[in-house]
Amino acid sequence: MSDAPLVVIGDALLDRDVEGVVERLSPDAPVPVLDQHTVRARAGGAALAAVLAAAEGRPVTLVTALADDAPGRELAALIAAAGVELVDLGLDGATPEKVRLRTAAGQALLRLDRGGAGGPASVGRATAAARAAIGWASALLVADYGRGVAAEPDVRAALAERAAAADRVPIAWDPHPRGPSPTPGVLLAMPNEREAAAFAPDVEGEAEDLPAVAQRAASLRRRWGAVHVCVTRGSRGALLDGGDGPPLAIAATPAGPAADPCGAGDRFAARAAALLADGARCDEAVLAAVEAASRFVAAGGAASFRLPDDAGESSSAKAAERHGTGAQGTGAGRTAEASRGLGDLAVAEAVIATTRARGGVAVATGGCFDLIHAGHVRTLEAARALGDCLVVCLNDDASVRRLKGAARPLVPARDRAAVLAALTCVDAVVVFGEDTPVALLEHLRPDVWAKGGDYAGAPLPEARALASWGGRAVVLPHHAGHSTTRLIEEAANRAAS
Repeated sequence: MSDAPLVVIGDALLDRDVEGVVERLSPDAPVPVLDQHTVRARAGGAALAAVLAAAEGRPVTLVTALADDAPGRELAALIAAAGVELVDLGLDGATPEKVRLRTAAGQALLRLDRGGAGGPASVGRATAAARAAIGWASALLVADYGRGVAAEPDVRAALAERAAAADRVPIAWDPHPRGPSPTPGVLLAMPNEREAAAFAPDVEGEAEDLPAVAQRAASLRRRWGAVHVCVTRGSRGALLDGGDGPPLAIAATPAGPAADPCGAGDRFAARAAALLADGARCDEAVLAAVEAASRFVAAGGAASFRLPDDAGESSSAKAAERHGTGAQGTGAGRTAEASRGLGDLAVAEAVIATTRARGGVAVATGGCFDLIHAGHVRTLEAARALGDCLVVCLNDDASVRRLKGAARPLVPARDRAAVLAALTCVDAVVVFGEDTPVALLEHLRPDVWAKGGDYAGAPLPEARALASWGGRAVVLPHHAGHSTTRLIEEAANRAAS
């Protein structure tokens, strides 16, 4: 991960979720009456993309436009709390708000939008700070919501200059039909199916028709002068066109009962841009972004996403320090994230929050999981049976070497995380860099901590932490005859014979 920040450019919105209970109809009209219980404000639009990227532990700067009003100040505070550096161009008008009324069970009743329509004329000119941020970025993500930031002439000129420079950085662009076309030279443009159909009306066919989607992707790549165009397709995944062969169709993971697509596009864009910043190829970035967006939707979407609540320090920075994913950490958690979209702390948090919201029990387990074998799978299945979700805390490569010796691990963290995440009994994987997962458990606070049978009778290093929040430890049966060390020894013996 580069020390230079990922810079997100676009329109920020303030989202409010108003939840309550509906038990009666209004006497003056046949409409439900919502008795308000809770109100939660969160960053939306380009600000959500920036917050999601910062939750991975990377430095993030957001270039946006906020009005000098109460919603704008509240949104600025939310952005700062996420550890995102804000460069505010200023907005002549009201900060856009989206208010969602829903029941406590998640049933949407109404969405109220307020704030001006925006446009280039209402957005302030690009400041020296904005131009410097664009010039210093490790990668640029344009999250356009059609309200003027991406259309501001000086912003576009700075983006075009970065795209044409000899040392040009990757630019990912999430366009909007009311906004401008991406500047030429963008590495990855990411319209969704409806947007692609609006941008390429000359291509016949329904918006979701795969042959038409492929034609639109190729047409837009040529029209925009982009290196790649990826059309995101919601629950159907994505289609990537790079012009040097047939398009790549990537399937999405089926969503569960908690599925909420709100914020999925920002999750996709943030993941793709972050991986491009880390040097991934476009196909690798899109594959991981589809996976990350699928998990995000399945966990409840933007409404279920929570930042760690750590007073006195930005939540993303503290999470990065704890789990070795920040600029000063071990880097193994970042490696797993960068290659496959795995090891994601935010996803684990969302999985646990969604489980608890449904009254379920959150279970966690941990280990090295080098050369995953049948004993590992049986142990993981037994752990998952203890509750309603399972988060695996995975030792990074450096901690495995400290615990197992210089010759281990045989399989790097990114690949171990990918195999674990593919198991149906595993809901999330988080990579950590310490010798024990105590700090990570103190952050996640699972209801149950499951340990392998080889710990039976031995004191658990996690016991004191679990007791502090009322969690409990469970030791699972040991499966004799299954051992990574034994597999390594057997392979060595066969090689020598």
